[in-house]
Amino acid sequence: MKIILLFLILLGVVSGRKTPLFKGLPATSTVEENTAAGVSVCDFNVTVSPLSSEGVAILPTIVNSNPLTEAFDIESKGGLEYRVVTTGNPVLDYETMPKSFDLHIFVEDTTGRTDLSILTIRVTDKNEHPVFRGNMAIQTLMIYVLEGTRPQCIYQVDAADPENAKLKYSLLPMTVPFLITESGAIFSTKEFDYEKDPHCYFLNVTVTDLDGLNSTKTVNINIININDESPYFTTKQRIYRIPEEQSPGTIVANITAKDPDDEGSPSRLFYSIQSSDRYFSINPSTGVLQVTGRIDRDALPLQLHPSISLIVQVEDSPSNGHTSNMEITIIIDDINDNPPECSPSAFRKEVNENTAPGTFLVDLRNYCKDIDVDPPNNQFNFTGLSGFGSNNFILDSTVSGRLVMTGTIDLENPANPGIEVYTLTVRVQDIAHPNYSNIIYIYIRIKPVNEFFPVFSTLSYVFNVSEITKVGSSIGRVNAIDKDWPPTIITYSIVAGGGTRDYTNIFWISPTKGDVRILARLDYETTQKHIFIVQASDQEKFTTASVTVNVLEVNDEEPVCSPNFYSFQIPVSLAVGTNINGFRIECQDRDSDPRSFRYFINEGNENNHFTFSPSAGSNTSRLILASRFDYESGFDTSWIYNLRIYITDDNLLSVRDKTTHLIETGTVTLSIRVIPNPTTAITTTPGFTVVTRRENLYSALAWYVPFVVTIGSLLLLGLLGFLGFLLVTWVRTCCPPAGKAHRTPLINAPEKKKPKKDVVVTMTKLNTIFDGEAKDPVTGRMYEFNTRSGARRWKKSNEPLKPMLAGQVTSGATDNSGQGTDRAEAASKKEPSEKRKELTAATKPATKPSADQDGLRLQKQKEESEGRGLSSAAPQGGN
Repeated sequence: MKIILLFLILLGVVSGRKTPLFKGLPATSTVEENTAAGVSVCDFNVTVSPLSSEGVAILPTIVNSNPLTEAFDIESKGGLEYRVVTTGNPVLDYETMPKSFDLHIFVEDTTGRTDLSILTIRVTDKNEHPVFRGNMAIQTLMIYVLEGTRPQCIYQVDAADPENAKLKYSLLPMTVPFLITESGAIFSTKEFDYEKDPHCYFLNVTVTDLDGLNSTKTVNINIININDESPYFTTKQRIYRIPEEQSPGTIVANITAKDPDDEGSPSRLFYSIQSSDRYFSINPSTGVLQVTGRIDRDALPLQLHPSISLIVQVEDSPSNGHTSNMEITIIIDDINDNPPECSPSAFRKEVNENTAPGTFLVDLRNYCKDIDVDPPNNQFNFTGLSGFGSNNFILDSTVSGRLVMTGTIDLENPANPGIEVYTLTVRVQDIAHPNYSNIIYIYIRIKPVNEFFPVFSTLSYVFNVSEITKVGSSIGRVNAIDKDWPPTIITYSIVAGGGTRDYTNIFWISPTKGDVRILARLDYETTQKHIFIVQASDQEKFTTASVTVNVLEVNDEEPVCSPNFYSFQIPVSLAVGTNINGFRIECQDRDSDPRSFRYFINEGNENNHFTFSPSAGSNTSRLILASRFDYESGFDTSWIYNLRIYITDDNLLSVRDKTTHLIETGTVTLSIRVIPNPTTAITTTPGFTVVTRRENLYSALAWYVPFVVTIGSLLLLGLLGFLGFLLVTWVRTCCPPAGKAHRTPLINAPEKKKPKKDVVVTMTKLNTIFDGEAKDPVTGRMYEFNTRSGARRWKKSNEPLKPMLAGQVTSGATDNSGQGTDRAEAASKKEPSEKRKELTAATKPATKPSADQDGLRLQKQKEESEGRGLSSAAPQGGN
């Protein structure tokens, strides 16, 4: 927004529209540093034009400042009264910030009058309190002094005045054994005795400037005791006994000691374990020894050495103090804390069906143990054999844990529940209290025995398939079953047959589902039946079945005719009923009777001039002219016929069968050119000149070309005229005109005439039908055109639309008088708009066309009239 306002200001200054609108806005104002937000710097008014009924369009705004700052803003006091105020962001500081700010204030009323004024604000200095620096500025200062230290400087106070004034230091209370110098150094005045003097002093340090402003901070001075005596243990017991697996935090012993330096006051001793140990820790302040890690009597090294020795040390200082050491021994007792474990905890065994009773399966004791160290904690037995089907198994002894099979399992027996895997559970349990136990899982898988062959649902399959069935389609399914339990996966495959000369196998069977599909297109005309062998296998045993595929005939072959493309020419006067050029087509169809063919001319047979005979019931047919051509009346307009003939093979199908049978169609393309009757007169002359006449036909799509050319020409002529006017003016200025002199009139020299040449015009007349008319957008005249050939001519006034012979051109190359007559007659029939063009063109010199040029134009006209049938009076237009 400020950038837009600044642009408007600059635009107003450049255009000279700057008008004073501010009233009472001084050039300079002052504000004191550290001024709070919202303090008024100066007040001013805005005067607007009497025409500005709505007041101010853009309120007074600070659009720029030098240097940049956001410390000032403009507030409205009501009406057209405003004031500049401080924002407090940032707070003005005389010592660290610029001393002066130039504010560019802009305003605009509703009539567009603007004003820009610069307000200079100077920041004035203000005496401020001295400030502490360093640690005293952010926290309460703590100073530590060792007892017995001689008087010395213990701290240097760091303070400063914002105005760089000289500071004075003072210390309260006056009774403390400390003093402060003029430079702010704090000194102790005596040697301190920790046992006699206070342990802590609080000092108030005050710093004051020359105007009496001051700041105060508190300093805390602590006296540190000096240790000079060694502590001693008061605990007499040296051996302790605890059971294993005590929870962390369990107290083993309470070690105590005393320090002679602390007589009459609580001792401040520090306890620690000097030997490396991961099981115990001691509280450094209280001396309580407790368990911190898991103590497992059954694991190494405690399994072999169940006692732990510790060296406990007491110290009267956190570091470099006096110390004393004591050795204690802790004996670990074993408890029954582990259940018996078996590895693996789950056993998997395979047993063939029909296995004989009494077969030994597994000895569980070989895989189980209890890691407790002392008996009876490590003794256990096996009990509680259970699970579905456990009646087929037994444990011969609770001590040995031997599992033996007692029954016979046949998976195919209907009385058998059909379970393949039996899940048994055995409990292994401690003898000692608290009788920990674990569950052993035994999975007995009854391994099936492949006893039966797969059996197909039938020994042979027959599928009837249409020959037009899509490749990849399913044509049937074979199925086989196996009496073995559980049901085995049967895999299907083609093992013999099903191939042809071109394909090794044209059938495919799904290996898992038995679904038979075709891989190649079936053809009744080639093979009517396919036989192949499929096999069903359960990976060990297999059986086979035969599959017969009968191919059903379908009308899927289209008629093939010869020739399928032919091009010829016929005269326009060919008699009706004539076999055109003796043309005959012969058709064949591999799956249809010759009597089933029907012939249709589907495309290109305009006005139904052509037909085939016979049109149905034969495999041969002739092309017949059905009706004569009529170009003179305009009934026929096309000279080239592109016939597309369809040959169908549905002639023998009944109405009922047409809805269920396929119909195939063959195609033949014929190109027929109609030749008009010759009307060309050939004149034999010893020497002649062929005249070609070229005419530009107007295209409605290029209407803009003459328009653009005309506009460009007018602009060029105007520019040349202006340059000529400037040139004449310059010549008259530099070369004044001389006196008039007698001038001899120029005599027009007779123009040499070129010898005439005999011109013979050879014309071919064609009948052209002008079946449409349109308006020329350039000249406004009406012209006629032929929608087929594109031939055009100007339409004479009050002349109806009628046919006209093409190629009628009056040659005037050999007769100048005849040419002038034609031109005069044409000029008398021109439209008013064309006359205006001739008046414009009269100012330009005309060039007479030579006989050679006329001859070339006539020759070109002859060539174009043969291809398009142009009219000799076709309208001329630019493309």
